Amino acid sequence: MRQVDMLRLDLSTGKAEKRVDCVAEEVPLQISLNDVYTFVIWCSPSQFKELAVGYLLAEDILRRVDEIESLLTSETENRCQIKLKATVDLDERMKHSRRSTRIIPLIKSSASPYQHDEKIPLVKSPLKVKAQVILDCIKQMNSRAKGFKETGGLHDSGIFKADGTMVAFSEDVGRHNTVDKVIGEASLDKVDFSECFMIITGRVPGDMIYKAAKVGLPIIASVAAVLNSGISSAEKANIALIGFVRGTRMNIYTGAERIIL
Repeated sequence: MRQVDMLRLDLSTGKAEKRVDCVAEEVPLQISLNDVYTFVIWCSPSQFKELAVGYLLAEDILRRVDEIESLLTSETENRCQIKLKATVDLDERMKHSRRSTRIIPLIKSSASPYQHDEKIPLVKSPLKVKAQVILDCIKQMNSRAKGFKETGGLHDSGIFKADGTMVAFSEDVGRHNTVDKVIGEASLDKVDFSECFMIITGRVPGDMIYKAAKVGLPIIASVAAVLNSGISSAEKANIALIGFVRGTRMNIYTGAERIIL
């Protein structure tokens, strides 16, 4: 967060007051892979290592965290340098990676709301979670969302065990970044994703479902809306998708059998 000067207008009283406000900060993170490939992600200045690992997993460039030979980060220079083991054919993986998949060309033969539905992994986890646990985990996330409380400009994501134990948490200006961060954090900690579920605060499109399916997360819940591409992808991936988790209510769009009422 960064403090800035601002002028607050109150039209009901006709007053203008000078104040100091906290705003969310955004920086360009440069991810270097084998000193050959470079990615730049605009993000909040935290959890660089987790974001880099989660991003590479989601983009099919990294298959397992044990493929990493070395990982160095610099918060002062906004850099993350990753070297993969010699057994990894990086050039071949880069040819088939999902980079820039948020810009999808029109393919007339595809009727799917999300083009990558055909390649989305099937989540085979038998996990079921109590609805009350999901509500309790929302409260747990809210209690940790200090950045949002101070700025109102951040998204949050969390990964939890079925009993409500939090195993990963992140805040970021980008909702996709928060998902990459918690997936990266949990992967580095060797968490079994098949035994966990994820909660996010942003909208849920198809590419976010793909990130979850890639690591085997069987349940995604959001305090915000879901998109039709998210529903399509969740159905194909066997993922329970829940939206508008607020107060004592939630909307279950797919995988209702995974939620214990």
